[in-house]
Order: sequence, then structure tokens, then C-alpha cells
Amino acid sequence: MSSSKRLLALTGAIALTVSAAVVPVTSAQSPAAGAPIKLGFVTHVLGNPFIQQIVDGAEAAAADLGVDLQVTGPEDGSAEAQLALIQGLADSGVQGIATSVPGSTLADPLNAIIDGGVPVVQFNLLDLGVKAPYVGERSVASGRILGQAIVDKLGGAATATGKVAVGNCFPGFPVLENRQRGVLESLATAPGITVVGPSDVTATTTTNYAAWESILTANPNIAGMIGLCAFDVNSLGQLQAANPETPFVSGGYDLTAENLAQIKAGNAYISLGQTPFMQGYLPIKMLYDKITGATDVDFAAGGFIDAGPENVTADSVTEPYDLPALTFEELEAIAADPAAARAYFQPLVDGVIANWSDYLEPIENEGK
Repeated sequence: MSSSKRLLALTGAIALTVSAAVVPVTSAQSPAAGAPIKLGFVTHVLGNPFIQQIVDGAEAAAADLGVDLQVTGPEDGSAEAQLALIQGLADSGVQGIATSVPGSTLADPLNAIIDGGVPVVQFNLLDLGVKAPYVGERSVASGRILGQAIVDKLGGAATATGKVAVGNCFPGFPVLENRQRGVLESLATAPGITVVGPSDVTATTTTNYAAWESILTANPNIAGMIGLCAFDVNSLGQLQAANPETPFVSGGYDLTAENLAQIKAGNAYISLGQTPFMQGYLPIKMLYDKITGATDVDFAAGGFIDAGPENVTADSVTEPYDLPALTFEELEAIAADPAAARAYFQPLVDGVIANWSDYLEPIENEGK
């Protein structure tokens, strides 16, 4: 597999084994009267529960704003397929495009579309070379939060001891490298912790589990394991359940039903979300405001809006932007029901999303 194809096999730090078909463009419902704005929404891979949460947010925005939203993406993470879909949307006359950008191979073609007058917003995965703003997590800071949570669970910086493995499902990918840097910074505050890795734990669900299993076999007394991708928490939870005689503290990313189930069962400790509703809804709102003239923000100048970190253990759910408190059970319901998520995030729609230009930061802040 070429490096460009492999880059696009990630799902925002999420990867999975999927078929090689390209999903046709599909339209969300739009109002019968009038001529709605037409927008494209392209993900780097379809079929993953986390990515679907982002799509749900985008479709909620389209319904609220009366946008004709065309959602598409490859099922196999093909670089060529994603680019073809983006260019096809531009050729079809969409007035704006929101897309994840998992690698630099998309930068020049996207910039050509932008230069041709079609505004673009990046979400979930970015490339700094694209002349477009980005909605996603503050990646290094997110890694610091995760690493610190593991240190604290092991007793705190002064007393924590033992080996902690760090696994990166796609070494070299910018967002994951940033997460990794933050994790390592936090682990370094505990002199008694020895880091194993970072190791390549691969970018498919089946080989991911096997990679973590090999790390446990080589380090049977390991104290902790930290993954940087969405399926790591599920893999680590399954691994813990299969090896109850070897307890370890584990953590990773994203609030999929599978990950929440492992936390609820006590097989995994923590998972950080990245507010997928915000990553789907806000790019549509930004494009709508740009096209209708509601904002004069120069999209080509870039910029960054933090989607906000979600911090979840079995005993605690912390949401960003002063959103209402949630129990773990309420979070499970929101993760499984787009309508429940839409209702819960109304304060976000009325606040940060409505006033998004007030929250626009330099793009460099994503990696701080």
C-alpha cells in the first residue's frame, strides 16, 4: 500500500478494515420550497461509528439551516477515491465543501478548488498547507490530558511506577504524533514510569488487538497501556478481559459504543472524546455563513476552532464549553441516538457555534 493510501486509512485517529468500494454521494433532506445552498461533506472513510457521529452533526446542521448536504467518502480510505469525490462535488456545482484532510496529497488539489471560488473547511484531520480553517481537537493538549490521567490512576507523578506502553496506530501521522507528544510529556513527569515504545499498533482492528497482545506478552507486568486511535480502547478492554490475572490501566480515544462498553465493564479506564457533533455541525454553519455573507472571515487565511475535549471514565463524564452535566448512562444514550445528541448539544449550537468567529484561533494553536 502506498504511503498516501495508508495515510487516508485513518479515521481521525480511527482506522478499520473495510471494503474497497466507494460510497455514492447521497443527499440529506432539504426544504421543498426555495433553492437551498448546496454543500459537500467528505469523510476520509465511511462506516465507522465515530465518523458517523460527525456525519450526524453535519446532517443536523443541514436540517437546521435548510442546506442541501451531500455526504460521501470512500469505504477503503483510498486517497485517489477521496480526491475524486471532492473534485466531483466541486464540478457538480456545490457552493462549499467540508472535508477531512488526512495527508498533504490533498493540499494542492484542494487549494485549486479554493482558488476557483469554492470555500473549504477542514474537520477532524488537517493539513497545514490547505488554505482553509480547521475544526478539531487541540491534539497535543489532548495527549497531555490522557497521559496525566494514566499517571494519576497509577498513583500520581511522585509515586507512580512501572512500565507504560504507548501505541500509535499510524506513526508519522501529524495529529497522532501530536497526541503522542502530549502523552509522553505527561508520562515524563513521573520518574518511576518507564515508557515502552511508542510502538506501531497498526491500523486495522484485527491486527491492532494482536499488536497490543504482543506488547503484553513481552511485558507481562506492565502497569499501563495508552492507545492513540479509536479502536485501541476496545482492543485493550478485550485484552484485559482475556488476561484478568494481569491487571493494567488503559486509556485511549473516542466515545464509540464499543469503547464505552469496555469502560462500563471495568476492562478499560478512560477514553477521551473530541466532540464529533461539533466537528460535523460547525463546518456546515461556517460555510453557510460564508456563502450567505453573514461573515467576512477570510477562510483562505486558515484558523482553528477547538472542538473541545471530552473526558470519560466509568465514574465521571466531563464535557467541554460548560455543557450540561452527564451521567455515564446518559452519555451512552447520546452516543447511540443522533436525535438525543442534537437535543443535548443545543447550548453549543446557540453559543460557540452561533458565534464561531469569536473562537477562531491561529491554526498553529491546534498543535500546542
